Amino acid sequence: MYALVDCNNFFVSCERTLDPSLENKPVVVLSNNDGCVVSRSREAKDLGIPMAAPAFKYKELFKQHDVKSFSAKFELYNFKSQQVINIASSYVLEYETYSIDELFLNLTGFKYVNIYDYCLDIRKQIKKEANIPVSIGIAPTKTLCKVANRIVKDFPEKFSDGVYILDTSEKIEKALKWLDIKDVWGIGRRLSVKMND
Repeated sequence: MYALVDCNNFFVSCERTLDPSLENKPVVVLSNNDGCVVSRSREAKDLGIPMAAPAFKYKELFKQHDVKSFSAKFELYNFKSQQVINIASSYVLEYETYSIDELFLNLTGFKYVNIYDYCLDIRKQIKKEANIPVSIGIAPTKTLCKVANRIVKDFPEKFSDGVYILDTSEKIEKALKWLDIKDVWGIGRRLSVKMND
């Protein structure tokens, strides 16, 4: 089994570690030249602000809903990323950093450990030490971990503990039937046309 540890709205979560009053408020982080939105809080997503939105086009919406916007602070984000990686990787022998806000943990051989509870502990420890909320998807393959993680993020009210495990063929089949082919890791929009044919 593998686990994908994925930081929630990572750049926004990092900004919230500096200013806790930003919790539960619409927040966006803008690219280097403050041109485009590169990270959004759930509250900002709910207002219909898309990823990569040009900031100038949403100026009025930002003002109307008191959306807080920040220039990207990549030194902070790298520091927080390293914190998350150090905490999560201390729980396993093997791990793979996938991006600034994602890493895979190799749970192969964890036969006498309740993997679900183990991942709950990892999540709690990351929140406690780094103050970054994460979602964890657990599955037999890395691609299925991505699917499990997506389920956690798309249905937060159902998976409020932030961890979901695809550990039976029934769960896997149900998850794959729910998932659009273009959302499978590595497929994307262009390949999905061919796949759908």
